[in-house]
Amino acid sequence: MDDESSHTLAEVSRRSVLLQSIACATGIVTVLAASTDAAMANKMPKSAVAYKTSPNGEKKCSNCSLFEPPNACKNVDGDISPDGWCILWRAK
Repeated sequence: MDDESSHTLAEVSRRSVLLQSIACATGIVTVLAASTDAAMANKMPKSAVAYKTSPNGEKKCSNCSLFEPPNACKNVDGDISPDGWCILWRAK
């Protein structure tokens, strides 16, 4: 083989490796996104977060950033009282 032929093969090989790397990275991102969605869908039971139906001082579900009106939480399973509280409480 002459130098020109081997140079062309090297370019194709690099291009092939680059395209395979991009495809692999895309697959990894897709899997991670699906894993994150699955984790968000799996809410914790009230017992795991020490949920109470009464507030903890000024801290209550209705002023928590995780609360979803009228009676749900992004991270806790089941009906949530706006006046409730748990250890996941975060200010809005």
